[in-house]
Amino acid sequence: MAEAAPDPLEELSTQELYDRAVKRAERHLDVKFFWSLLEAIPAAEALSGDEGEAAFDMQFSRGLISDAVHSGDGERGEALRPLFIDYLRRHPDA
Repeated sequence: MAEAAPDPLEELSTQELYDRAVKRAERHLDVKFFWSLLEAIPAAEALSGDEGEAAFDMQFSRGLISDAVHSGDGERGEALRPLFIDYLRRHPDA
């Protein structure tokens, strides 16, 4: 059986994935993507060890908007990497 071709998105850095996904979502006014990002941020923060921030975000959603703007940064960005890849796979024009 032939081996599957490597996924070019997996080769990109998290920052590149974030930049492409957010740029595409902004260009297409894709609120659904931003909403999914906001929903995933508390779990990403918990996975990256920032449980205090995760608990705060679950109770007070105001911080999520700022988090979405910086969701490609650091360990949180790494934890959200699968979300960026999934979005870009569904939108290859990004």
